[in-house]
Amino acid sequence: MLKVGLTGGIGAGKSEVSRLLVEQGAVLIDADRIAREVVAPGTAGLAAVVDAFGEGVLAEDGSLDRPRLGSIVFADAEKLAVLNSIVHPLVGARSHELEEAAAEDSVVLHDVPLLAENGLAPLYDLVIVVDASPETQLDRLVRLRGMTEEDARARMAAQATRDKRLEIADVVIDNDVPLEALQRRVRDVWADLVRRARGASE
Repeated sequence: MLKVGLTGGIGAGKSEVSRLLVEQGAVLIDADRIAREVVAPGTAGLAAVVDAFGEGVLAEDGSLDRPRLGSIVFADAEKLAVLNSIVHPLVGARSHELEEAAAEDSVVLHDVPLLAENGLAPLYDLVIVVDASPETQLDRLVRLRGMTEEDARARMAAQATRDKRLEIADVVIDNDVPLEALQRRVRDVWADLVRRARGASE
């Protein structure tokens, strides 16, 4: 098994790279998706978030109002740290369960937005960073996700710097390129990952 950490700044196109790698055969463990699952209605995770931030972070149907919570924590580093201290251990435990269920010769792709911020690189055999310029990130967040420029800049500022992400990269996938070029690069990276996984399982 080859354990691969995949990360990139918000708006860099990590989700697209993740999707392309899954198409090639990677086993995906998506930290964002798991993070939503562990604070779903009725979970201990959601109860802990409400204890920390109050009933105001709940939507009318009792689910977590993620945009409202986001507006609170992304403007305050201490509150973000509190949220992370609740969610990250739960995500880690569930990720481990899913990894244990994968086949021995799998390429297991851990899609982890905050991999650099939380010093998680040593947990993986290899780290892939999806890289794009800050200008590209900002354009995608405003144009494609409908964020205000102020909100987009705040989200970007709350993450690790581009340099910090690149420092931990074993493989960099440049996503300031047309989709066809990205697809070719991902295929080349996949071929390398498969070779490494075979070597690891022998």
